Amino acid sequence: MSDNNVINLNDLGKISDPLTDLLKEGAQKLLSAALEAEISSMLAQYSDDKDDSGKQQVVRNGYLPQRQVQTGIGNVSVQVPRIRDRSGQNIQFHSSLIPPYLRRSKSIEELLPVLYLKGISTGDFSDALVSLLGKKASGLSANSICRLKACWKGEHETWQKRDLSLKRYVYFWADGVYIQARGEADKQCLLVIVGADELGRKEVVAIGDGYRESSQSWREVLLDLKQRGLNVAPKLAIGDGAMGFWAALREVYSTTKMQRCWVHKTMNLLNCFPKSMHEKVKENIHNISMAENKKAAEKAFDYFIDCYQDKYPKAAACLEKDRDSLLSFFDFPAKHWVSIRSTNVIESVFATVKLRTAKTRGCLSRTTGFTMVFKLIMSAQKRWKKLNGSHHCAEIIEGVNFKDGIKIEQTNDKTNDENLKESA
Repeated sequence: MSDNNVINLNDLGKISDPLTDLLKEGAQKLLSAALEAEISSMLAQYSDDKDDSGKQQVVRNGYLPQRQVQTGIGNVSVQVPRIRDRSGQNIQFHSSLIPPYLRRSKSIEELLPVLYLKGISTGDFSDALVSLLGKKASGLSANSICRLKACWKGEHETWQKRDLSLKRYVYFWADGVYIQARGEADKQCLLVIVGADELGRKEVVAIGDGYRESSQSWREVLLDLKQRGLNVAPKLAIGDGAMGFWAALREVYSTTKMQRCWVHKTMNLLNCFPKSMHEKVKENIHNISMAENKKAAEKAFDYFIDCYQDKYPKAAACLEKDRDSLLSFFDFPAKHWVSIRSTNVIESVFATVKLRTAKTRGCLSRTTGFTMVFKLIMSAQKRWKKLNGSHHCAEIIEGVNFKDGIKIEQTNDKTNDENLKESA
């Protein structure tokens, strides 16, 4: 390849883009107008504060020095207006759009851990951001990235100690995610729990550092949640079968029902069959997991056992041993089934993490890996949607029962007794 065909990252930042320039110009005008609206609104609040001579106490006082704010479309010049307070009350104007000392937008803050997890090393951040944001994307040297990582570590430590006494979770999704830490013989195992609260909102509950997926490691994670106030057990926990999570769950939250992940179970079952049979076997598995009600699922379950137990006894035994925990979801709202039949809630989020660690083996230290995963999942959490039929979550917490996905209407036994006496 000739030198003429090679493009340097720094050269990308110098390429002129009239559309981006136009967008930045429009953004700057909109931002200026929004800042003027903010300060006008504030001045209106103090319009009646006047001194003895009738002069207003809170007035405009020019602008703060111009500064550059890094955004997703490049650097945007900003001049924040300021006020003068003559009353001595130290009234100040602080913009909600441009807080003091802001140097980069929230979208850029969220971009940094994603870039890191995508394989951009600390020393290459500046070049990468120049290509994305333009040649003026400065202020992100290797040292500044290290300072940001230290800040993220502090955020993670604070999050790990947060109070949970007011939280109520309907569901727990649990899984172990492995990443390769630098200097470690074994992969680092992150024990992740995602929960759905009484409003149907999904959020990260715990990210623990465990030894593989042992019962002791999961026990420590669950006991930590309980120590921080999460005394009310979730109604259902979803996970795969190769974890020590279930043994720990029975000890810490003994009333929680178990739901085995159908995605993991399907993969386990297919491993027992030759590839030529996978399509047909998968269809029989789906007849169980996608059945309209528990009776139909039990019938499809029995058919699978009868069909394969003679020639493929391992497959039949693999399915039969988890019969109850595979069908637990039928006792919960039908609109929730798509979410509670598997651990895809966690798997989809950590696909990026697994891709990053597979491509950059050994580049993450144990602490950095933990911190980057925390920042990535916190960023992803903001885009998570509520569960379908989220209103059912509060009903489950209140003790409403469901059968085959349908709410069981409670009858008033006392009223029935009174009606019987009157009829007699």
